[in-house]
Amino acid sequence: MTIAGAIAALLSAFALYAGSGHCRWRLPPALRRYGKIAGLVLMLVSLAAWISALGVGAGLCAMLGCWMLAMVGLPWLAMLGTEPTR
Repeated sequence: MTIAGAIAALLSAFALYAGSGHCRWRLPPALRRYGKIAGLVLMLVSLAAWISALGVGAGLCAMLGCWMLAMVGLPWLAMLGTEPTR
């Protein structure tokens, strides 16, 4: 369950970054349009997976730690890999 929680948190962070106006990657318009909704749904899936694996307190902390690490890392990866889209 922890692997599923980590993957869902990473996908959630990617979807939220893709749906933001600051995304530097060239992505399909549908991903930009529905990125925020998909990110929030995946966040809830990740939270449920972490809580079922570790309990409420530890699951919440593990989910937030994994999620925030991904949210910090994605813009750095985007900055290193591609030219700005604007």
